[in-house]
Amino acid sequence: MAGGTFVGGARSATGTLQDVEPKTVFERFVSWAGIPPVMIWGFVGTLIFMIGDGVESGYLSPYLVSLGFHEHDVAGLFTIYGLTAAISAWASGALSEMWGSRTVMLIGLSIWIAFQIGFLGFALPSKSWTLITLFYGLRGFGYPLFAFGFLVWVVSTAPVQKLGSAVGWFWFCFTAGLPTMGTTIAGILLPIIGGYATLWVALSFVVFGGCLALLGMKRVPRVQVGNQGAMKTLFMSLAIGWQRPKVGIGCIVRAINTSAEFGFLVFMPLYFTHTLHFSMGQWLAVLQAIFISNIFFNLFLGIISDRLSWRYTTMIMGGIGSTLSTMALYFAPTLLGPDHLFIVMIAGAFYGMTLAGYVPLSALMPYLAPENKAAAMSLLNLGAGASVWIGPAIVYIFEPSFGVLGVMIVYSIIYFISAILTFFLKLDPEVEAHLHATRASAKGQLH
Repeated sequence: MAGGTFVGGARSATGTLQDVEPKTVFERFVSWAGIPPVMIWGFVGTLIFMIGDGVESGYLSPYLVSLGFHEHDVAGLFTIYGLTAAISAWASGALSEMWGSRTVMLIGLSIWIAFQIGFLGFALPSKSWTLITLFYGLRGFGYPLFAFGFLVWVVSTAPVQKLGSAVGWFWFCFTAGLPTMGTTIAGILLPIIGGYATLWVALSFVVFGGCLALLGMKRVPRVQVGNQGAMKTLFMSLAIGWQRPKVGIGCIVRAINTSAEFGFLVFMPLYFTHTLHFSMGQWLAVLQAIFISNIFFNLFLGIISDRLSWRYTTMIMGGIGSTLSTMALYFAPTLLGPDHLFIVMIAGAFYGMTLAGYVPLSALMPYLAPENKAAAMSLLNLGAGASVWIGPAIVYIFEPSFGVLGVMIVYSIIYFISAILTFFLKLDPEVEAHLHATRASAKGQLH
């Protein structure tokens, strides 16, 4: 692959940011935690960006229904949004290799801002479903280019012995914003300024976070910049799926990972508040329990996977764990109701924990095709984007005929399938040996 990375601001031949002696207490702490100090503001900016993106996640579905739109149409809208997000996520890896991650992040930020202004300034006030679908659907191209462009940057530069930790921090920032802190802010603002004004506040978070990340990463040189044409680069990112079948399997596992999460945001608010008679505040508390648990276990399991196994952490904690926790998240509120909110929140936290079990997949994927990491990351991001529409699509297809229980059973089944698929994501022996030697060398240097 074209490009390289750097030691103390200069590029090295290894392709990663090398561990250099941190100069300040803050840098020592950040490095110890698994974040390259030079990239810290990228992580902080991504967190703030994702807070803005996540503000709407807990209430946009019921808000649109309250404006007079049908629930089935709202599920369709979220499916369209997910399709554009999937295309954007797939393109993020290849475009980062071709143009550099900073440029891709800037494009994603610009798209998010432009179409959110159109959504808020024209579509919602007119109550035109055509305009709402147009602007909101096109906005779906924005956040994956920004967020996953940054993820490609992280995977391309973080030292391999800390790669699980680094991607754990990325997913910590991602899910701390979408939707954990985002829904917390929504819960505070909705009773005060209402749903429409809250969406404008979300836009301000996105602008600030995006600018902070891009300006704060100026010290990090571009990496993974290739010299091939756009279409050839994008085609190669698909071709790797059959050239390296394990990468294609990893894409499917990643698509399953968060599909239920995005599906929940379509029907769970209405199921909790209308069918089970939870208040909106109680529903948001359950949602916060899911993602507060998730953000901390994203970090914890990322660090643990560096010491144990990327593959087995994904298979056991992610696949098998989510199979069980999905059904717990259905039966706890359905059988116990709003009077046992704390137990329901525990079930939500269990789901958030198991969802984090998939974090090491972001470290594993590029080493399934070490000769073309950018293409492997493109397929990983394609899976991430695909989950945004697969989840709502499952609701759209199964909920009318089989109800909420049927949808939850489908989610549980595909989680179990992901565990089976992950078993086959074994690294090539020479790659495994190289990683083992690199980690052993890093430990030797520390001692």
